[in-house]
Amino acid sequence: MPIRIPDRLPAANVLTQENIFVMSETRAVNQEIRPMRMLLLNLMPKKIETETQLLRMLSNSPLQIDVDLLRIDDRPSKNTPQSHLESFYHEFEQVQDQFYDGLIITGAPLGLTDFSDVVYWDKIAQVVEWAKSHVTSTLFLCWAAQAGLKLLYDIDKQTRLEKLSGVYEHQNLDQYDPLMRGFDDVFLAPHSRYADFPLDLIQKKTDLKILAASEQVGVYLAVSPDGRQVFVTGHPEYDADTLGNEYRRDLEVGIAPKMPTNYYPNDDANQTPRATWRSHGHLLFSNWLNYHVYQLTPYNLETLNAAGESLTRD
Repeated sequence: MPIRIPDRLPAANVLTQENIFVMSETRAVNQEIRPMRMLLLNLMPKKIETETQLLRMLSNSPLQIDVDLLRIDDRPSKNTPQSHLESFYHEFEQVQDQFYDGLIITGAPLGLTDFSDVVYWDKIAQVVEWAKSHVTSTLFLCWAAQAGLKLLYDIDKQTRLEKLSGVYEHQNLDQYDPLMRGFDDVFLAPHSRYADFPLDLIQKKTDLKILAASEQVGVYLAVSPDGRQVFVTGHPEYDADTLGNEYRRDLEVGIAPKMPTNYYPNDDANQTPRATWRSHGHLLFSNWLNYHVYQLTPYNLETLNAAGESLTRD
């Protein structure tokens, strides 16, 4: 089944060229089914790129999914045309009375910024609190996972001395958990962050079930007992060239970054990197949509339990 997005969204052309079933709003109105409703809070600077990556992940599902785009930073964007933001993005006030099956909150380039200095921190807090009563399951990616841990578990910001950048091995810690179904015992995923997620700290300070981790990256994947919050500390949605683009960007501005680990063939930045995590990324999003969104969400979204108790499908 397709994802449903606005007719003129740039991602539609890219995904169609990749033979991904994208349904326009015009066609979808004739479908007599209750599609999953997804909200994407996009905090990344290059919003069109991030939209395309995440819509690609959501498309790998038998479910029809309607996607709304959300922004909470009203400052002028240096990387996304204002016309695009005005045409396709909602302000929070426009969606706060609606209900969604799923919410994805992306990463953000704020690894060295204190939470108190994030200009939209109060709005992030508002969205996370709102999601408890208006969203069946929320997926926090990278920096958003760190923000979610602070807002939901009061874990202070943890920062690495050096940026973690590259493609790393992770251990599957529970092959029988629904989110891990189909995963290999060891799998690869990309990271690009200063945020730190120490295993012992998260075990001690939260009730999260840790599903994947490694010595190099710390916790990679964790889920709340009721499945309504999922924390992913890396970027399974990244394209093959995304880490390379970030590496060259940092070189150009004089940051002198380390070459991404286990990314370029033979550690030669002149060679074309290959995506070694793509199947894992699709599987992760597919499992989340199936087991933590579709299987939990009520048919009538307005019956979402504000108390945060476990949900059952009507």
